[in-house]
Parts: sequence; structure tokens; C-alpha cells
Amino acid sequence: MEVTIYPISEERIEDFLHFFDNVAFTDNKEWSGCYCQFYHFDDEQWKRQTAERNRLSAIKLIQEGRMKGYLAYFDGKPIGWCNVNDKFNFLRLVSNKELWDGTEGKTCSIVCFVIAPEYRKKGVASQILEAICNDYSNRGYEYVEAYPRKGELTNAQHYHGPMSMYKKAEFLLYRSFSHYDIVRKEL
Repeated sequence: MEVTIYPISEERIEDFLHFFDNVAFTDNKEWSGCYCQFYHFDDEQWKRQTAERNRLSAIKLIQEGRMKGYLAYFDGKPIGWCNVNDKFNFLRLVSNKELWDGTEGKTCSIVCFVIAPEYRKKGVASQILEAICNDYSNRGYEYVEAYPRKGELTNAQHYHGPMSMYKKAEFLLYRSFSHYDIVRKEL
């Protein structure tokens, strides 16, 4: 299944909102208010967030160019999303000291994949991942990093992307923890 992939931009905000308002969480309503903002806040800030605040935050961050990511389209409709950015732009990652060892190099981090339920397991996330690797290598990044979770997981809990996808894309295990791994690909 071939999809068209575009980086998020002000011109694509309405598609992003349509995707999160109507498509992304039809099978997981309890996460529908995130608007991919979780990694932009620390725990204390996140406790104060509401769906409406997250929606407004996403709009503002996209307009300011501080929220990066990619929308995947099929037949002109958004069917997938990936939140990826410079690792330093995700407050939740910066505040988690187990993710830092002082030798990161210029790293972009993949924190979330959301694929419409009817398009899962059709290679959409893999195509987005390929676009990320191509684009970020052209931006002077040394690594792409992701955080696949371990164990028996639901589709929703695989929001970091499955380890199998990263292995297929030649990512290597960088660090391992009890509930997740850090995988990297040198660009």
C-alpha cells in the first residue's frame, strides 16, 4: 500500500485536527484528547492538560514550527501520523535522565505513531519511518532514535512503533530497560 507523506505544516493543521478529532482514536477513545502532546510536557504540566488545551497546544506548536512530524495520506485523506523532532524539543525526554548518557550526538526522536485502525499492519508506519530517516539525514542529524515498548501490547500501547519495524529498518539496540528499549539508526 503506497501512501503520500508530508511533513506537518501550518497548511496541514486542518488535516492534523481532522485526523485526531475523527480518525486516530476511533478504537481507543481514552487517548483521543492527547493530540500528540504528551511528550511536550513533564508530569506536573501533563496533569493540568485537558483535551481542549492539548488541541490548542498542538495548533500553536505547529504554527510556531516547534511541533514536527509527518502525516500519511491515502486517497487524499490523512490516515497516519508520526511525532518526531529533535530530542531536545521533547520536554518529557529531556527530563528523563535514563535516556541521556552524554554521547547522544545530534539526535531526532520518534515518540509516537498513530495509524487509523483500518490501515494498520499495511506498512504505513514503515513508509513514514523511511521518510523520517531520509529527511533527517539531510538535516545534519547523526541518529534517529525510538523507544519501542516490550511485552504483549495492544495496538494503542505500540504507539512508539514495534521493535520488528525498527529491526527491518536496520535500527540497532542502543539501550535496554525493563519496559522498553532504545533503538537507533546512524544516519
